[in-house]
This record gives sequence, C-alpha cells and structure tokens, in this order.
Amino acid sequence: MKNTRFKPKFNIKKGDNVVVIAGDDKSLTKPRIVKKVLVDSAKVVVEGVNIITKHTKPSAQNTKGGIVKKEAPIHISNVMLWDATSKTPSKVKRVRENGKSVRVLKKSGSKI
Repeated sequence: MKNTRFKPKFNIKKGDNVVVIAGDDKSLTKPRIVKKVLVDSAKVVVEGVNIITKHTKPSAQNTKGGIVKKEAPIHISNVMLWDATSKTPSKVKRVRENGKSVRVLKKSGSKI
C-alpha cells in the first residue's frame, strides 16, 4: 500500500454486475458478479474470470490436497458496470441526493 492518507473510491462494489472489457476473459455481452473488491491493490475478483490452478498440500482441512481451481484478482480498470436496461457496459457518475452520494449509470440514467 503506497499512500495511507487517502483511500481510493471506486464505483464498483461487491455484488455488482460487470463485464470484462480487457484480457483473456473479455466479453462485452456477458455480465458477471463481483465477488470481492481489493481496494488497496485496485483489483476485483469476478466470478468465473481469471481462473488459476493452485497446487495444495494435504492438511487438516483438506486431507487429499491436489489441484484447486480458483479465481484470481484482475485490475479494476478491466471491468465496467453492466447496464441492464440498455444491455451494454456503462460508465458511472455520482449524484448527491439529500446528503447521500448515489451511483447513476451514464447510458440510461438509472440508479444502481
């Protein structure tokens, strides 16, 4: 972590529908769900994207060990929020509504 003074603010949260716009799993028409947002490293873990194979030793929890497939994080700039109404990826703007910041999709103008 570089700077501890200001925490970056991202427009993508856990549980959002996103499309991958760059990389091996690029698909602009297939929305996927965000499992985790890693704020410090500016990365997201997306369901079914960037799957790696991890070799695990036998332990008390996993007595067999072997090869485990799991999702690895990708950079947050490689995903874009999915606009369900226009069925396209969309940028986000923040609008203040009675003291609260609300995320609004730029393509359709709908709230998230």
